[in-house]
Amino acid sequence: MAVTATKPGIRPSAAPVSRSGAGAVTAGLLLLVAVLALWDITQGTASVGPAEVFKALTGRADASDASVVIASRLPRAAAGLLVGVALGVAGGVLQAVSRNVLASPDTLAVNAGSYLALGVAGATGLSLPLLASSGVAFAGGLAAAAVVLGLSGLGTGTVRLVLAGTALTLGLSSVTEGLLLLFPEQTEGLYAWNQGSISQNGFDGVLQMLPIAVVGVVGLALTARRIDALALGDDAARGLGVPVRATRVTVVVLAALLSAAAVTLAGPIGFVGLCAPALVRPLSRRFRGFARSRGSLPAAALTGAALVLGSDVLLRALVPDDLSVAVPTGVVTSLVGAVFLVAMALRLRDTGDSGAPDRMRIPGRAAFLTAVVLLVAALVGVTVAGVLIGDSKLLLGDVANWLQGRAGQTTSFVLDTRVPRVLAALGAGAALALSGTLVQAVTRNPLADPSVLGVSGGAALGAVLLVTTVPTAGGWGISGAAFAGAGVSAVVVFGLAARGGFRQNRLVLVGIGVAAGTTALISLLIVLTDPFNATKALTWLSGSTYGRTMPDVLPVALVLVAGVVFAVTRRTELDLVSLDEDTPRLLGLRLAPGRLGFLAVGVLLSATAVACAGTIGFVGLVAPHAARALVGRRHVRVVPVAMLLGATLVGTADLLGRTVIAPAQLGAGLMTAVIGTPYFLYLLIRSRR
Repeated sequence: MAVTATKPGIRPSAAPVSRSGAGAVTAGLLLLVAVLALWDITQGTASVGPAEVFKALTGRADASDASVVIASRLPRAAAGLLVGVALGVAGGVLQAVSRNVLASPDTLAVNAGSYLALGVAGATGLSLPLLASSGVAFAGGLAAAAVVLGLSGLGTGTVRLVLAGTALTLGLSSVTEGLLLLFPEQTEGLYAWNQGSISQNGFDGVLQMLPIAVVGVVGLALTARRIDALALGDDAARGLGVPVRATRVTVVVLAALLSAAAVTLAGPIGFVGLCAPALVRPLSRRFRGFARSRGSLPAAALTGAALVLGSDVLLRALVPDDLSVAVPTGVVTSLVGAVFLVAMALRLRDTGDSGAPDRMRIPGRAAFLTAVVLLVAALVGVTVAGVLIGDSKLLLGDVANWLQGRAGQTTSFVLDTRVPRVLAALGAGAALALSGTLVQAVTRNPLADPSVLGVSGGAALGAVLLVTTVPTAGGWGISGAAFAGAGVSAVVVFGLAARGGFRQNRLVLVGIGVAAGTTALISLLIVLTDPFNATKALTWLSGSTYGRTMPDVLPVALVLVAGVVFAVTRRTELDLVSLDEDTPRLLGLRLAPGRLGFLAVGVLLSATAVACAGTIGFVGLVAPHAARALVGRRHVRVVPVAMLLGATLVGTADLLGRTVIAPAQLGAGLMTAVIGTPYFLYLLIRSRR
């Protein structure tokens, strides 16, 4: 009697109803890939159409036409085939051995690990051949996958895996972006590479990566029976004589090897490893041949190739030829994958909260006052240090003279540029902390955060769109664009997640999907825009306060004051909303209007913070958590403590970014990501326990 494994988060499926037909479906996929490959080689900027391509393939074309086909288009199609096959197989086996339908090279942070490893190699001035680069990417990707799998566990925690991978991706990508800004010459072209493009100059790259991909695919084919046993569960696999740990390590290593080959050849092509196995999975309910790895992995490989080639064909069909060259294929697959992830989030069976709830504790008034006094002292210290320390050191007397209008020209210039930066960091930190507090309370989700839920990404998209199209835009214009982007993202995320209640894991998954989509669109804008605006956008996205003036600080200050007044006057309602669904209704409180009001204020706070200081992640997560740990769950205490924590955190990050490696600078967002990523992963470890 056959045993069928039920994947977590998915409703049990019916047994396969047909013993035949898998071969026909596989043949159909093979035909689809062949058609897309032929279509792909007919597209390009040169006026070489199907007739010229046919002549080139038969040796009857002009030398120029033959050169275009042989040196550019055929290598591009071959790269698409290799990358799609590698990622499709890697995603399929990772989902099988982790028993998690959301496992893929993207969600396991394999791409981010490879990106960081190559960034470090480039920043140190190493000039590596392609094979050596593949080894570096392999080491980085494997290390990242090991961390994510270790934190998320196996067979449980579908959302936990995505959260761990997303958090690690944010942290690793922030470090890499810092390297790009610090070493622009050594890492030139790495950002464009990170968007993923299958364009090639000849077959050299494909031929060098092909043996690596073959080793990975053959190795996984040889372990197919063991992979099927692992999908049944560890106990069942041991009962069948399968060495569970050795098999799992072997499979993860081979999957990382395939991902490294794909990343080295074309850069990270997002979400192919997630979508391809998911598209094949329904076939296993109709055809018995796809119920086992020996049938499903070839289908996933062909589906991955079809996704990559289809994305490239779609890109070149919709975008003018002169622009399609600049647009990476990975941007298209990331957009498709983001939509796919949201669709999967709406179908996944929810298992409750995605993180551990905070412990109910009610510290005394003395503890609250002590926390406030200490945090105020810390904030004052950070503020004074931020004003006095920088590329040139000042004294308190210089500040006093500046306030009285008696400072020298040099001192006035330094303080005129430094004080707005300090205020921008403090205001953005406080606003993000208050936004996170409101969102976590309303959704009753301890892992809800404006950056994780895509709200900050939407704000960043709106601001970058204005920055890249209207370089002369001022602070108020950027704030308006950021709020519009955040509003659209919030409507999508909260609107889709509201079905069934905000406490569900659907909120986090939809938010991550929207965040991925906004990131892809931002990358598209940066790649297509003027290089000067691209550098400006990248600097702003790192959470930099560089060049901020008092008018830039005013919007976030006004919104912060209004948000504090709103939160304090409705603190009792906020406490009730954060408890459960029933208590507010029993007390006659209308949940929908209250939720909408708190969410709107949270979105406004996040948008103005992004407009003021760029994208700064994890503050909206760390500050409310730490505040509740210090003073309990009553929001009359949580709100001021969280704001003090957020302002101190971002102020410290901005100070360190300006001084640690002076005269070079790092954005506050990069520093908070380095701090926030370990804390986020710690929360996952604690909730797992």
